[in-house]
Amino acid sequence: MKQINIAILGQGRSGRDIHGLHLKNDTERFKVVAVVDQMEVRKNRAAKEFGCDVFDSYKEILERKDIDLVVNALPSHLHYEVTKDLLKHGFNVLCEKPFTPTVEMLDDLVKTANENNVSLMTFQQSRFAAYFEKVKEIISSEVLGRLVQVSIQFNGYARRWDWQCCLDFNGGSLANTGPHPLDQALNILDYYDGMPNVFCKMDSCNSFGDAEDYVKLILTAPNRPLIDLEISSADAYPLFTYKIQGTKGTLKGNMSKIDWKYFKPEEAPEQKLIRETLTRGEPDFLPAYCSEKLTWYEETWNGDAMSPFTFAVRKYYDTVYAHLTEGKPLVVTMDQVRQQIAVINEAHRQNPDFLYFK
Repeated sequence: MKQINIAILGQGRSGRDIHGLHLKNDTERFKVVAVVDQMEVRKNRAAKEFGCDVFDSYKEILERKDIDLVVNALPSHLHYEVTKDLLKHGFNVLCEKPFTPTVEMLDDLVKTANENNVSLMTFQQSRFAAYFEKVKEIISSEVLGRLVQVSIQFNGYARRWDWQCCLDFNGGSLANTGPHPLDQALNILDYYDGMPNVFCKMDSCNSFGDAEDYVKLILTAPNRPLIDLEISSADAYPLFTYKIQGTKGTLKGNMSKIDWKYFKPEEAPEQKLIRETLTRGEPDFLPAYCSEKLTWYEETWNGDAMSPFTFAVRKYYDTVYAHLTEGKPLVVTMDQVRQQIAVINEAHRQNPDFLYFK
């Protein structure tokens, strides 16, 4: 089995606790040969944990010929410029989210990757989470019927005071938390050939920076369900992660449990439109209301034995390995990421207090 040599830029929460944690346990397919971080203690720890070379700056690896893939897990505002430099030097790059602040920057990176015949990827592992795959499976079964509304909430109550609540660091809830539920929402919407209509309301509730920590995002497109996406740091009573309303049933659930109920139209009482006043009971013909007994079927999914986060990261890296070793197409494509960033850009345009570039 071919082993992919990897360099990780950054040993923060993403570089060490997500990518690093997975790669330490996937050593048959991947080998971390270099780590870049400015903190001495993090470099020393990485050298021990991975047995790899360590550097202060990513520029120190630019002449390395033994690196098959660079994971860019640097702070968000560095994603664009560092990724572009890596691509120009002939490296395949997996960049953390948020990928770029603007569509124009994404287009430039795609162009640079194509010019240098290298692969460009973004880390959207939530597409592969077991709970989301279950949601997609239930939707595909059509037991819910035609989807009318898809509500997704990534809510909780939290105050934040780190760099990710600063706009000049490409911070804010939509850029940092948002790529996960927004990627899922756009995947359900399945309108990748066009641009959905966007309405967005942002607010700053518990943030110590200048970026938003409340987002209400409504997406619509022709012949598609309405998407109601909410990311809130002011919700002390989060009720669900997903609620999907369909013409034959409803789904509700979170990352560990999903319930859905539906009826079968062929088993339902036959009805027809009655335009006259409804009555009941001869000879009194009392006022009546539409009423019928439907047979409901209810099912439950109680999660996967593996941690949902671990499951999603592993499956994402499955696609990375297949792409680099077998040339298989990426599941999360740059066109899909481009639509996501276009939605984020429009959302910020509608909320000028939270613009990245004013």
